[in-house]
Amino acid sequence: MTAKSSAKPVQYDFFAFLSRMRYISRWGLMRNTVPENIQEHSLDVAVIAHALAMIRNTYFEGDLDPSRAALYGIFHDASEIFTGDMPTPVKHFNPNFKRSFHQLEDRARRKLLDMLPPELAGEYEPLFFFDEQQEYAVLVKAADKIAALAKCIEEGKSGNLEFRRAEAEHFEHLSASPLPEVRYFLEKFLPGYRLSLDELNLG
Repeated sequence: MTAKSSAKPVQYDFFAFLSRMRYISRWGLMRNTVPENIQEHSLDVAVIAHALAMIRNTYFEGDLDPSRAALYGIFHDASEIFTGDMPTPVKHFNPNFKRSFHQLEDRARRKLLDMLPPELAGEYEPLFFFDEQQEYAVLVKAADKIAALAKCIEEGKSGNLEFRRAEAEHFEHLSASPLPEVRYFLEKFLPGYRLSLDELNLG
């Protein structure tokens, strides 16, 4: 008889950790009428990033891959599984802290990739590490801001004044965007977020 192998089966925890994005709350310093986690937020960002790429291609002679934009949106906050959602005022407290926090985010992304087989890690790595000046990164950052603005509007509709200043700042920042697709989204699609269900055009 041959001895049974006592070697522990290889296990990869990447997707189990990603599923825990639902437990990481956003807007930690703010009173929320409707709590939001980073899994919900990431879907919003992915949908909006996809839309921005489609708008650019359709109306502004762009040549982006909307599916790739959506993928970047899905994974853009994955590092927060380990770091949590750091409130913006804290993150930007001083340049040294901001730099250190970005390094921490990179380490968190690397830790997640290490939870994949090496061959798959190589496939996922471009979705976790990319040049912040790259056009998809700029697009996803704009989508992130739009999703945050939509959240602020939602809270305001519920009578929560906590998000009033954040809403104004996000709207001002996005209105000054050099991306025509962002301004198009603000003009054509953002007003709908301010309506009640009865006011939305249901046909």
